[in-house]
Amino acid sequence: MQIVILGGGSAGWLTAGILAAEYQQDDNVTIHLVESPDVAPIGVGEGTWPTMRTTLSKIGLCESEFIRECSASFKQGSKFVGWSTGEKDDSYYHPFTAPKNADFCSVAAWHASGQRQNYSVSVSAQPAVGEAFLAPKQVATPEYAGVLNYGYHLDAGKFGQLLMRHCTQNLKVKHTLDTVSAVLNCKLTESITGLQTNSHGVIKGDLFIDCSGSRGLLIGEHYKIPFVDCSHLSINDTALAAHVPYIHPDDPIQSVTVSTAQACGWTWDIGLSSRRGVGYVYSSQYCDRAAAEQTLRDYVAFTANAEIAQTLNIRSLDIRPGYRKEFWHKNCVSVGMAAGFIEPLEASALALVELSANLIRDELPRSKEAMPIVAERFNNIFYYRWQRILEFLKLHYVLSARRDTPYWRDVTSDTSITKNLEDLLLLWRDRAPNQYDFLQVEELFPAISYQYVLYGMGYNTRFSNTPQQCQSASLSAEYIESISHDAAKFKNHLPSNRQLINHISKYDLTKI
Repeated sequence: MQIVILGGGSAGWLTAGILAAEYQQDDNVTIHLVESPDVAPIGVGEGTWPTMRTTLSKIGLCESEFIRECSASFKQGSKFVGWSTGEKDDSYYHPFTAPKNADFCSVAAWHASGQRQNYSVSVSAQPAVGEAFLAPKQVATPEYAGVLNYGYHLDAGKFGQLLMRHCTQNLKVKHTLDTVSAVLNCKLTESITGLQTNSHGVIKGDLFIDCSGSRGLLIGEHYKIPFVDCSHLSINDTALAAHVPYIHPDDPIQSVTVSTAQACGWTWDIGLSSRRGVGYVYSSQYCDRAAAEQTLRDYVAFTANAEIAQTLNIRSLDIRPGYRKEFWHKNCVSVGMAAGFIEPLEASALALVELSANLIRDELPRSKEAMPIVAERFNNIFYYRWQRILEFLKLHYVLSARRDTPYWRDVTSDTSITKNLEDLLLLWRDRAPNQYDFLQVEELFPAISYQYVLYGMGYNTRFSNTPQQCQSASLSAEYIESISHDAAKFKNHLPSNRQLINHISKYDLTKI
C-alpha cells in the first residue's frame, strides 16, 4: 500500500512518524509526504497532552533530544484565571494528574470537607507543583517517566523540523518538496489515484491523507466535503499571537498553560525554555483589532514589562470553528486543520492529530473492499469526538458567573449550549460526572476533566447521604490531609522546570 500525505508541519510529520514507526519493516507499505515549498506551517499550537510522551517514544525520538531541539518544557495542565467570577482571587487548575486513589470518591470527600479550598487543590498535589513552577520529575527519572503526569509546551515550527529529520533519516519516509497542480481521480470509483506536481510528475498512492491545513486541498477543494460551521457554539474567531522574551535567562518557566479571561475572550501564556508564547483569542463581534492588540500588550506589560509589551511583533490568525461533515471520504482522510479546528482552549489540536493517525495506523485498510468500512468507523468516532470537544470547551463558558461585558453575556447564554450538555448539567446537580456519562473507551476528556472544570468554576452538586457519601465523610479529613502531605513532599524534592530543562540541555540523558 502506498500512503501519500499532503502537507507537512506538525500534523503531516506527526502522522508520517506514527505510521512509519509501525510499518517501517513492512515492505508492502510505503509512506510519501508531499509538501509545498511556498506554504509555511502556521505553528501556533504549542501545547500537548500527556499522550505525546507515548507517541514520541513509539516513533523512536529521545525525550532529551526533543526537549533541546524544540525549546520544549514540561506542561502539567492548565490554570484558569478570572473565568468564574473575574475577581482577583478567581483561579483554578485542570491538572493532568488524576485525583489520588481513583477508586475513592474524591468529589464526595471534598464536599464532606466543607469545600474549604478549591477542588483541584484538595484532590491533587499537582496544582501546588504548578504554582511553584516545578518539574513533574527528578533529574534521575528515566525518559518519558514522571512522578506526576505531564505533556509538553513546544515550539511548533521546530517540532515539525525535528519530525521531518527523524522521519526521513530513520523511518524511511519519502519526502518531496513540490507544488501540487492537480488531483487525479479514477472516473469509475471517484477515488484519488495520484497528485500531479510541478517538478516531480505524478505521485501515485492508494490512501491519501490530507494535512494541507484549513484549505483542505483534497477533502475540501477536491471532494467538496462540506464544512460544519460551529460558530453558534464557539464565537471566538480571531487569535493574536506573539513571542515574548524572558527578562532574565534564569526566569522561572511556567509548568502549566495559563489561560486568563479577558473582556472579549481569553489570553494564553505558554512557557518554553527560550521564550514565552502569548496570545489573545477573541470575538471580532465585540472587539476590533486595535483593542485586541492593546489587551495583549497590557497583559504582557503586567506579566513582563512595558518595554517588551510595546515592541511585540503580533500576528493575527483567523479562526473558523467547525469540522468536516466527513473526515474520511473514498480513499482520502483529513487530519489536523484539514479536518477542523476549534479555539485552542485545552490544546486539543495536536491530540486530535495523534488520535487520527493512531486510528489510521491500527485500522489501515489493506483492500479496496475494506476502505468504506474503515471510513465509516473513522467518521463515526471522530464525529463523536468533535461533539465532546465542543461541549467540553463550552463548559468553561456557560458555568461562568461573569456578565460584565456583552461578550460574557453572549457566551454564557442558555441558547448557546447543546442539548446533551444541558442534560449532563442537570444530572450533575445531584451527582458528580462519572464514566457512564461518556461512551468511548478512549475519551478525549474523561469524567475527571469535567470534575476539575465543573467544581473549579463553582458548580454546586447536591450530594445525597448515600453509603458512599457517608463513607467519604468519615475519611475526608484524612484524604485531604494526605494531598497536602504529598504537595509538601513534591515541593521539597522536585527541581524547578528551569533547573531540569537546563540539566537536559547540558547533558544527554540517554547516555547517563
